[in-house]
Amino acid sequence: METVCFYIFALMALTGAVSVITQRNPVYSAISLIVTLFAVAGLFLLLYAQFIAILQVLVYAGAIMVLFLFVIMLLNLGKQPPKVVKLVGLKIAGGVAAGVLMLTIISHLLGGYSTGVLGEATPEAVVTEGSTELIGKALFSDFVLPFELVSILLLVAMIGVVVLAKKPDQEEA
Repeated sequence: METVCFYIFALMALTGAVSVITQRNPVYSAISLIVTLFAVAGLFLLLYAQFIAILQVLVYAGAIMVLFLFVIMLLNLGKQPPKVVKLVGLKIAGGVAAGVLMLTIISHLLGGYSTGVLGEATPEAVVTEGSTELIGKALFSDFVLPFELVSILLLVAMIGVVVLAKKPDQEEA
């Protein structure tokens, strides 16, 4: 059953990702990205990473996509004639760079170089306490300062978006 679910989520993710780059309308492209992000969250659930799956839905499919749609609406990307720019040399260079990167990643995965570092959370601790509880303990004990700095950074970014989105005639009021 897990294999069938994996293939369904993988097909959804691939279809959504292809749809993101092939759509002409930016709103449809953003909606396709939401489908892709939900499929990736489903893949995380299959890996028993419930916390990351919930973060994927809440942060990326929720907050970030609202921000993307807000920017799309702010830019008012209506029906505009497509600009044809021929960048054949850059496309070839990008393809070669992507191919080299893909071969490097595959060679590291097959060579066993990416074994990772063992942490304090053993599989037995994850079973008894739960992965979400262990992540919460680490987040609010060892990493509380970076967590709070990120929250302040996000608050400043939200204030910046509100200031930038204000129309000039609203500043005087």
